[in-house]
Amino acid sequence: MATSKTIDPIELSSRLIDTGVADERIVRVDNALSEIDDNVALIEAFSNMVTFGTDDGLVCLDASGPFSGAAVVDSLRAWSADRINTLLYTHGHIDHVGGSGALAADAAERRQPLPDVVGHDNVIPRFERYNATNGYNLIINRRQFGLGLRQRGVGIAFDDDSFLPSNVLWPTRTYRTHDSLSVGGLDLELHHDKGETDDHTWAWVPSHRAICPGDLVAWVFPNAGNPQKVQRYPLEWARALRRMDALEPELLIPAHGLPVRGRERIGTVLLTLAESLETLVSQTIDLMNEGASLDEILQSVSLPAEWLERPWMRPVYDEPEFVIRNIWRQYGGWWDLDPAYLKPSPKAELAGEVVRLGGGAEAFASRAQELVEAGNLKLACHLIELAVDADPTSASLHGVRSEIYEARRAAESSLMSIGIFSAAAAESRDIAEGD
Repeated sequence: MATSKTIDPIELSSRLIDTGVADERIVRVDNALSEIDDNVALIEAFSNMVTFGTDDGLVCLDASGPFSGAAVVDSLRAWSADRINTLLYTHGHIDHVGGSGALAADAAERRQPLPDVVGHDNVIPRFERYNATNGYNLIINRRQFGLGLRQRGVGIAFDDDSFLPSNVLWPTRTYRTHDSLSVGGLDLELHHDKGETDDHTWAWVPSHRAICPGDLVAWVFPNAGNPQKVQRYPLEWARALRRMDALEPELLIPAHGLPVRGRERIGTVLLTLAESLETLVSQTIDLMNEGASLDEILQSVSLPAEWLERPWMRPVYDEPEFVIRNIWRQYGGWWDLDPAYLKPSPKAELAGEVVRLGGGAEAFASRAQELVEAGNLKLACHLIELAVDADPTSASLHGVRSEIYEARRAAESSLMSIGIFSAAAAESRDIAEGD
């Protein structure tokens, strides 16, 4: 098995699953290639590229992101000089399609034709939506990912004026529910299921008994609740995982994280992920049927802590609390059952009144600092938000707010929370320092 890795990805995933202990980096973003089966290569990037060699060129699943695309192409070309016959998008997120411009440039340099680009019907509407909401997507992805990933050369294009890079290859062939590809003696069965997105494709490759699940398996807790993005589909996601397991795969090659070999290990990963999503959905809907509010559900629904310690489902990107909110939105709408927030007063007006009754903005800030010392960061954030909403230009209040959100950031584990709290801290730090 050819590999440029110090630790072979299959050996690593086997040990992590067998022991249940995450003692090594799982999502490795060094753009290095491993040959994990005959004519099957995996390049581990911010979004992986999976490539199958055929008698009529290469079949690539995903193109990685705009920052990593060129490095992924370099790794691919060190393995094979064959033309890329087909590029399959597992879905239209930028970290999966943004590197396709580098594939196009490579084809032009080699005087090879562009690949056929295959994806679900909803990939094109997604691209159109990205263009329509360009500014919003640039803002939220800067907030979500910050500078950390950019400095490592991965992720989303932050400096471009366009969220969807102008050189992205658009699909030339789409399908609705099922499709099949046959390229140079290699057959792939394509399946559409909603999950993280509404345009998701997962592939079954019978000759390798391999599943390529895209982001439906990512070696983190399922990204089914992202607070800044459009609707996710946790129950449909779970059903897709069970459909994959029913095929009895021997090789699992995800778009993030490590490949997995062995029927039992793959079943463990797929079914535990499915069970976690099904548990959140069933508990949430049961309480909704009883008339519970969103707040009551958030305080009541949880998963066993030991489930979240499994190396393939730690909440280091998304987290169960956010998934619960997405379940509520999917089945119940946006109103949380608090009648005051159906048509609320302006935030500044409410804050001004509450802060006046409570002794002034400085008193709220002082109490917020006491709550931080006592370890109640959630309540501290509420109080400092009231103080700043009541007096939004106060440098001293923003200084306190920055410190509180730095403390909040340090206490979080998921990238979603860390990004938002970091952005809040930076925003107030700039105001406090007069920038």
